[in-house]
Amino acid sequence: MMSTQGTLTGRVALVAGGTRGTGRGIARELGAAGATVYVTGRSTRERRSEMDRPETIEETAELIEAAGGRAIAVPVDHLEPEQVKALAERVDREQGRLDVLVNDIWGGDGLVEWNVKLWQHPLDRGLRLLRLAVDTHLITGHFLLPLMIREPGGLHVEVTDGTTEYNSRNYRLSAFYDLAKASVNRMGYGLGEELREYGCTAVALTPGWLRSEMMLEHYGVTEENWRDATAATPHFAISETPAFTGRAVVALAADPDRARWNGQSLSSGALARVYGFTDVDGSRPDAWRYITEVADPGKPADVTGYR
Repeated sequence: MMSTQGTLTGRVALVAGGTRGTGRGIARELGAAGATVYVTGRSTRERRSEMDRPETIEETAELIEAAGGRAIAVPVDHLEPEQVKALAERVDREQGRLDVLVNDIWGGDGLVEWNVKLWQHPLDRGLRLLRLAVDTHLITGHFLLPLMIREPGGLHVEVTDGTTEYNSRNYRLSAFYDLAKASVNRMGYGLGEELREYGCTAVALTPGWLRSEMMLEHYGVTEENWRDATAATPHFAISETPAFTGRAVVALAADPDRARWNGQSLSSGALARVYGFTDVDGSRPDAWRYITEVADPGKPADVTGYR
């Protein structure tokens, strides 16, 4: 991994939904590259969101600062237009610009029920999931993108799960989840069309099999001993840290030719092959290629050639 320290010095970034997981990893890596990073979310040290998780935006800000960046944590419920409007006004007032907007808002993990038919899935939970996954992204873009398009060169990243190619061929085991992730991919394409005339770039970006706080907890492991989980779940060997997607965003933001990706659906693993960045262990896990070629066809777990 070539050092990215200072490559984004002077840039202003905002990671919406940066409390944990991919959003936290992206926010930290943007800070490590020198950007000023606004990190937003609902979970603070004073109040937890409905996910009821211990991670907070203040902790994310501390990780950014520890990595050498400048962090500004702002509690925001992105379903509330007035809160997002106030956020945009604050960024404008304090910075007068926005160079990178990352939309990683989700919060639907506890709402989805897998392998349940549409008519069997609790409707209120499914509709809430869609509001958290789709409405939040639209509201955020509505208020923040006008700030980004003031100058050419801005980058907007819609974070999702699965590439457009993969999701179009594979049902994601829940009508609500499937629609949510396909919608965010489509947003990356559509916003690319809308931002093109302003010299800005929009993409959809997916991590691979993520070693988030929740996933590590689910398998009863930590980042230090995560490979122990492969005994019961062998394909977990292809998993990656949130930093990997963060480095993908840094690579895109630092690329003067980033417009070549406009409107595309991208993955952390595929971008690593292009830009040469690595995960924290020095490997380059290409999860979606592995899932397509090894896991889904039912082949034995073997990450040779995939990380």
